[in-house]
Amino acid sequence: MSTASATPRTAGPQQDPMRYSIFSVQDHYPGEKYPGHERTVPGLYREVVDQARLADRLGYDTFFVAEHHFHEYGAVPNPAVMLSHLAAHTQRIRLGSAISILTFHDPRVVAESYAMVDALSGGRLVLGVGSGYLKHEFEGFGVEGAEKRDRFDENLGLVRRLLAGERVTHEGTYQHLDGVKLNVPPVQDPHPPIKVAVLRAEAAYHIGHAGHDLVCVPYASVDGWDEIAPLVHSYHQGRAEAGLPGHSDDAVVALHTHVAESAEEVRRNAADPFDLYVDSRLYAKKQTYDDIMASGLSLFGTPDEVADKLVELYGNGVQHVMMLQNFGHMPPETVKRSMQLVAEEVMPRVNRRLGHTATA
Repeated sequence: MSTASATPRTAGPQQDPMRYSIFSVQDHYPGEKYPGHERTVPGLYREVVDQARLADRLGYDTFFVAEHHFHEYGAVPNPAVMLSHLAAHTQRIRLGSAISILTFHDPRVVAESYAMVDALSGGRLVLGVGSGYLKHEFEGFGVEGAEKRDRFDENLGLVRRLLAGERVTHEGTYQHLDGVKLNVPPVQDPHPPIKVAVLRAEAAYHIGHAGHDLVCVPYASVDGWDEIAPLVHSYHQGRAEAGLPGHSDDAVVALHTHVAESAEEVRRNAADPFDLYVDSRLYAKKQTYDDIMASGLSLFGTPDEVADKLVELYGNGVQHVMMLQNFGHMPPETVKRSMQLVAEEVMPRVNRRLGHTATA
């Protein structure tokens, strides 16, 4: 890998507008473990559907849902099921996994399931994939952590080929396919967009060099706001050194987001839910609300403050942001109000400053 810095992209009207998406982790807090939290899993699902409908009406680009298993940190073990349900409740918004954990699953089932999502949604699927990182999930599936990279790489190649309509014969370390071809093709040709998640900042270059689109969660990957730009530049450098052009949707950055009219209101609305969300995280560094405000690794603020940060991200090569707005059992109306402020106050500010007249 070269040590030269990648050149930041210059914000301007000649480039595509910023994309704004929603990221739903579906963290859940059972009342027996978290006294005072009485929301059920079906109640959480109803909130997610309502937020997807609102995001569709407000002009967000994609509604992403996470995959997690065996713990309240995430209550959707199969994003394809949730996305198929959301397809019936939305009209325009793209629907994405963030991420499908390929390490745990038969690639034939993954390809079939997400081909159905693409068909049911009329070609709106964005397939985010990753290798997983939570110890209890590997234990639950009986998969050795040391195998995860090799399993992921093998399964990703097979999923991509199957979704592209190939008849696949493959003899690998973990998978054996003999002339397998999907009978339900996706709508998008040659296949839905596939994005690869990274947890370690140093992996971004290699994802770019391999020609994959990138998904990253800076909260889990870097220590401060100023470290996002080098991570994204490293990714674009990898693409450039492989002779691969970048595009407006090649790097997606996920950030906790809450927008309100004042800093005091942001704290009042978001501090306790964020700290509860952090409390449910396993095996990862934990930052409180005060920590995240000090590190800058969020989009917590007034419309002007959040617009400033988005314009900076755009100038550093990030043209697609996933906003995690429903976290820590925040009241649904508070979540919706923040989503509306982003659409009605933040997006127009950013677009004007970048010389754009509409969202993507």
